Parts: sequence; structure tokens; C-alpha cells
Amino acid sequence: MIVNLTESAPFASATDGNTVTLRVGADNSSGIANMSAQATRAAAESGDFSTGGPAITEIDFRRGKDGSGTISIDLSQPSVNVDIDRNSSQITLSFYQTTLPERLDRRLDVVDFATPVQTVDSKQEGSKTVVAIEASGQYDYLAYQADGQYVVNIKPLSDAEIAEQSKKFAFNGERLTLNFQNIEVRSVLQIIAEFTSINLVASDTVTGSITLRLDNVPWDQALEIILKAKGLDKRQEGNVLMVAPSAEIAEQERLQVEANKQLQELAPLETAFVRIKYADAREVFELFTATRTEAGQAGGGGRDGNATNTILSERGSAIVDERTNTIILTDTEDKINEFRRLIGEIDVPIKQVLIEARIVIANTDFKKELGATWGLAGIDKLAGDTTSSAFGDRTLGFSGRRSGLTPGSGVKESFTYSADEIERDDGIDGIAGTADDVTTYTRNYDFGLGDSLAVDLGVSNPTGSFSLGYLTDNFLIDLELSALESDGFGEIVSQPKVLTGDKQQAVIKSGTEIAYQKATSSGATSIEFKEAVLQLEVTPQITPDNRIIMDLLVSQDSVGAFTPTGEPSIDITQIKTQALVGNGQTLVLGGIFQTEEVKGVDKVPVLGDIPFLGRLFRNDLRNVEKREILIFITPKIIDDNLLDR
Repeated sequence: MIVNLTESAPFASATDGNTVTLRVGADNSSGIANMSAQATRAAAESGDFSTGGPAITEIDFRRGKDGSGTISIDLSQPSVNVDIDRNSSQITLSFYQTTLPERLDRRLDVVDFATPVQTVDSKQEGSKTVVAIEASGQYDYLAYQADGQYVVNIKPLSDAEIAEQSKKFAFNGERLTLNFQNIEVRSVLQIIAEFTSINLVASDTVTGSITLRLDNVPWDQALEIILKAKGLDKRQEGNVLMVAPSAEIAEQERLQVEANKQLQELAPLETAFVRIKYADAREVFELFTATRTEAGQAGGGGRDGNATNTILSERGSAIVDERTNTIILTDTEDKINEFRRLIGEIDVPIKQVLIEARIVIANTDFKKELGATWGLAGIDKLAGDTTSSAFGDRTLGFSGRRSGLTPGSGVKESFTYSADEIERDDGIDGIAGTADDVTTYTRNYDFGLGDSLAVDLGVSNPTGSFSLGYLTDNFLIDLELSALESDGFGEIVSQPKVLTGDKQQAVIKSGTEIAYQKATSSGATSIEFKEAVLQLEVTPQITPDNRIIMDLLVSQDSVGAFTPTGEPSIDITQIKTQALVGNGQTLVLGGIFQTEEVKGVDKVPVLGDIPFLGRLFRNDLRNVEKREILIFITPKIIDDNLLDR
């Protein structure tokens, strides 16, 4: 309960159960009131607030990293009624039924902290404590209580936040308070003019009275409300503000437009030569011509001329001298000056951009192969076979392959026959002779390794091999272990650069053109060419914040494998995109990562699966290939000062 008094008066309070009695103005209770006030002050000075109720124990200020100011108020008890009010540049905190120690009854000057907060003034007003925070500039605040601490944070507003608030509330004049009943409008306008120190002229037709009560509102908003309420309008010319009825101002403006039009029609024509420095005069001329033509079509008529409705007058005309890049104007002096101002704004050198692209192709391959090659061959003599039609010892040959037993010049085998044997076997095996002959014949066998391999699973073009051989007069064994392991890395870097202007397309390419035959509809063939080039095609656009929007086409084509008909194929690496990049920054436009892993085993069935020993009957292959493509782009805006060096 809050009791507002018209004047200071003694009071006393008493509690009886659930009843609280407050006596105000009782003479006999003045002693009690004085004693209560003295006890409260003593408790505040000593810091003991157990008998005096809630109190403020500390007031602190600190600066935040973002330039904000924070006021922390410590309370002896969290159950305190707080009222906060913002009035222009001041934030007022009222802590009801709260005492303030004498040591905290002071003003803190915090200007040196460079925050919106200027001063923090705390004082005791009767039974409440008031903390007034004075702030400057555009700011916003946040107030909250956490247990026994009340915090007020005041932060400055950024330009974007100020602009956003201006959109929501278009009036930003100094605030004033107006409270009048049945006052003349001219008198209110006089008050506003004196308050703002502006020059104000009111028309004789501004009459009438108005009743208004405006509390703490911007003066421009108050003026706008008064004008709308009385059907008035305002126009500002220089530092003078003119106020008149809306219809009167509209009629004055209409008359002014007609007068200006008559002056334009009567004004003498002049001829001027406007030299275009950076732009193309023909393009500027066509821009004006298109504007004039579109304006005539939109209006349902008009003439197709060399001028525009907005740039030149109806009597104006323009021609182009392409040799000197000059526009020749014929019009009034005002229109010519306006045209010159327009050309001065648009005839400026465009910024140039250096675009650098990098195409990185990295290849990594790994190959591992292990195999074995071995063979055997032999020959042996057996005892005579009586069932055979041949005489003498028989020969048993074996080899890794059937072809290994083919007679040849590799190993010689000799047989000696007596005369009796020759007679009994006359004509056999091509042996001929008499009984007195003792003849030795030789049979040849080829035990060469090429024809006697049992397993041929070796590595082609190995980087290393291990061979083992054993040879006697009638036996041959040969073993060779071969292995191959290769590891390679290759990197191809292409770095095309191109310099172009803002919104100007640029293309740079380097490579070859491949010829190929193409059949025509008549059945004949013609030679055509296909490009396999490194190409950079870009159209940059510089944004107001000095970033660059680019339409990009980056490609790197190369000649690939040949088709069965003899035409070469083309390996394509290409990216087409639009990107926004900061000035001088590098952006990864895209990338491709490919991995190919091949594992293969060639082996002799069954034998190749035998543990350990099966290595002699198999060939293992492992091939890993990796390919990575990355495309980078780096645009740089060329400083105009560098062009003059």
C-alpha cells in the first residue's frame, strides 16, 4: 500500500495479528514516528537492516566488452517492489519501502568509462530509494532481478539498429509536452517554433483552435498531428518552414509547375558538346533513345527522337559523333546542365578484377604383384622290355609339359648295338649294318626350360626375381620367384589468370583442336575440329561492399585414349557455377575424389590353395589408383591508383 501525502506529516504504524494500522497526522504519535525514523537511519548507517526492513547494501558500476554499462544494485532482501521509468535520457529506478545507507547517498560520475551511462545518482526520498541513471546518445536497456541483486544493462545502439528503429518510428525530434485547451493553432505553431528555434511562416488562412495534451513526444510528431487535425500541410524551403492549408499548397505547386513549363517553352535553345570519357557515346545515346521511345509508347503517343522526357525537354535533341566519342546536345540551359550532372555520375571508369584460377590434379597409384615360375624335366634308362619289339634299354623321359619330351639338341643319349643285335633288329629304328659292325647311335632330347615349365605364373617385367636351378646329366629342375611393387605420385597444376572489367565477360584458353571426320546427310565426310583446351571464362560483378559475384566456367580437357575406329577421346574436367567471394580471398569451387582398387589372383586349381606351398602355384595382384581434382578461384579488385603507375 502506497499513501501519497500533500505535505509532510508525522505517522505511526502498529501491527496486531493480521492487522496493520497506519496513523498519519496524530500529534501523540510524533514521538513514535521520530523514534522509528531515528532507528531506521541508525540501522542504515550501521549496515544492520534487520529492524529497518529492505535496504540497498551496495551500488556498483562496470563496463562491458561491447561498450555497455552495467549498474548492479545489491538488496538486503529480494522481496522489494521496484518501479522503472524511462524519460528521454534518464532511467529512474524506485525501490519502495527501502532504505539507503548514508555512504551510498551520492552521485557516481562514470563518463570516463566511455559508455552511454553518464552518472548514477542514488538518494533517499521518504520511504523509497530512487536511483537515477543519466545516459546519452542512442541506447537500449535491459533490467532484471536475480535473487538479491537488481541489474540494469545499458548498451549503445549500432547504426543498423538505429536505422531499424527509425523505420519503426520516423520521428526523432527533441521531446516536449503540450497541454492546452481551446488554444489557437497559430499560438501552438509559435510555441513549437520557439521550442525548436526554427523559422516558421504561417499563412493567413491558418485559423481555428485546438485542444491537445501531448506528454513527452517528439516535436516533429506533435507538429504532424496538429497539421493533420486542422487539414494543414507544410513545406520547407531552406531553413524556413511554411504552413498552410493542404489545398492552398497544392494550388501553389501546380501554378509553379505551369510557370516553370512556360519558362522552358520560352527559354532559348543552346548547343553543348559533352565529351564522354570512359563510356561509349553510342551506348549512352541509345540509352536515351530507348528511354524516350518507351516513354512515348507508355503515354500513347509522342515522337521518336534522340532525347528523353526526363533528361531533355520536348524541344531538345541529341546526336552522336563516334569519332570523338561526343554527344552534341541542343536544349535549354537548365536541361543541358542537368544532362552534364547525369553524365558526371555515370561516366566513370569501371573497376577491374583480376581472376586467378588454379586446377590441381593429384594422382597416386600403388601396384604389388607376386608370382612363381618353375619347371622340371628328366630322362632315365629302364631294363629291356621283352614285350617290346625294340632291342636294348628303353628311355623314360618326364617334363613339366608334354612338349618337354620332344627330341632336340638339348641332352644327348647314346646307345651301342652289337652285330647280333643289329641282325635281329634289322631295319628297326632305321638301323642297318652287318654282323661285324658295332655301332653307337645317339638320340637327342630337349630339356629346355621354355618347353618344360610346370607352372608359368610369373610377373611380367618384374623389378626383382630370385631363381634356383638344379641340373644333372639326365635331370633338370628350375624355379624362379618374381615380384613387382611400384608406388607413384603425380600432380598437375594449371593456373590461368585473366583481367577484366566489372560486368565484362573475359575468356582465356590454351590447348589444341582435334580433327575428326563427320558424315554429312549426303553420305560424304567432312573434317571438323573439337577443342581440348584449358579454359577460364568469367563474368565478375563487384558489389557495394567490395565483394565479387562471378559467373564461372573453368575447364581442363585433354586428349584421352583412342577409340577402335581411330578417333581420340577427350577427358573432361569442368565446373560451371556462380560464386560470391571476398576481395583477395580464395574459394574452393569444387573437387572430385576417385579411388580404384583392384585385387586379382591367378592360380592352379587345388594346388594354389595349399597353405604355404600354394604360393608356388599362384600369382597375386593388387592395384590401387587414387585421383583427386580441386579447383580454386581467387579474385582481386585492382586499385585505381595502380593504373596510373
